Amino acid sequence: MSYKRLSQSLCNSYSSDYSTPSTSTPSDAHIDVWIKQWEAVLAKDLIDSRIVDVDAETTVEEACDVLLKEDIPCLAIKSASGSFVGLLDFSDMNAFLTLAATRHTLILDDILENVRINQIIAAAKAGRVPVRLVSNLSEKNPLHILPEDANILDLLKLFSLGNHRVLINSTANSNEYYGMVSDRRLLAWFAAYAKETPTFHQYSSNPLSSFALPSLNLHSAVVSATSDAKLLDAMKLMSDEGVSSIAVLDEETGNLLSAVSVTDIGRVVVPSENNQILNIPLHHFISLIKAPYGSTDGVEKYPVYSVYPNNALSYTIEKLLATNAHRVFVTHEPISSPPSVPVELCGIASIGDILSLFGRLAKIPDIDPTKMLRHRRRASSASSSSFRSRSNSQTGIRGSPRLHTTSPPIMIGSPDSISILDSFQRRNGAPDK
Repeated sequence: MSYKRLSQSLCNSYSSDYSTPSTSTPSDAHIDVWIKQWEAVLAKDLIDSRIVDVDAETTVEEACDVLLKEDIPCLAIKSASGSFVGLLDFSDMNAFLTLAATRHTLILDDILENVRINQIIAAAKAGRVPVRLVSNLSEKNPLHILPEDANILDLLKLFSLGNHRVLINSTANSNEYYGMVSDRRLLAWFAAYAKETPTFHQYSSNPLSSFALPSLNLHSAVVSATSDAKLLDAMKLMSDEGVSSIAVLDEETGNLLSAVSVTDIGRVVVPSENNQILNIPLHHFISLIKAPYGSTDGVEKYPVYSVYPNNALSYTIEKLLATNAHRVFVTHEPISSPPSVPVELCGIASIGDILSLFGRLAKIPDIDPTKMLRHRRRASSASSSSFRSRSNSQTGIRGSPRLHTTSPPIMIGSPDSISILDSFQRRNGAPDK
């Protein structure tokens, strides 16, 4: 099994047998009209999720139960004073579970150097981890609040930096919140706007390869794992690399098979009655994810996560919305049509990348959808150098083209480890090993 980041420029990645379609550049007059129309739309009109909150002292287990029961993407964490102090989503849960499952590799002196990790482990020893300690543990889920008179441009300013959601607050009552707006909802709004605006539709009909998407440049890369890799290693890879999903490649051909996301992990791993699920290979985990799809009507509904460089931007947006994913993988176009097997990866296109295009059109300064990702990877790199492993395994080291890793079974209750997962296992009736 292996892990790798593919670093190929999109513009140079597809076959020379395919010519780039002609492109349409919008005029300044058209762009000015678009900006005025975007300014007239209030952010609160795009609310797509209600706010469900839990007390900051609620345990992680209880908060996770609420997250799954309510079927929402994110929980708001409320302090004793009634103000929101953070958020909890599946990326944070993945970071927490990864810490719990790999705590046996940490050295005590290094744990003490990281205040947050030290607090979590100390709380786990006491038998109760409050959710406030896990809020934004992934560093992908910061709390942002906008007033009710904020507009589309205000949303673009936030989402073009890699943020995923924002709370909308009443201007009359600071303790009143209307709901959340996600980056996906904003992308859906632009998809609808294109259908109603011929000039913007023409712009979004340009091929993906004609746009300067940062995740498709030479220095951006696809984070991937082979299908025989263990689930725990994929979880750690996502946590280390600061991404919400990874590509799963065939171990022999390197072709794209599917994708695994932090949401998949949260919805399957947390309710599991056996911690050995962390050691199953990814191809087995994918089958668990797919199981609910097509089980009622015999039709395979699990989404395909890829597009071609010559596909239109509008088609890429539709694929992102249809698959409920934050990113789609870009693959080489097939030599034959239709292709008999999945084709080779050459890049990614994310919601943040696409919204950053619209942010630049709106003349918003300092647009950088990779800002948060680079921050997370720097933090992960610093953490990796600080937290020395007692084993010889390696995971998620930036720049390694192939990386082999082995993970021992997670022994709940082992005398030399801190068993953060014990409470999950006891709650689900699974015996300690």
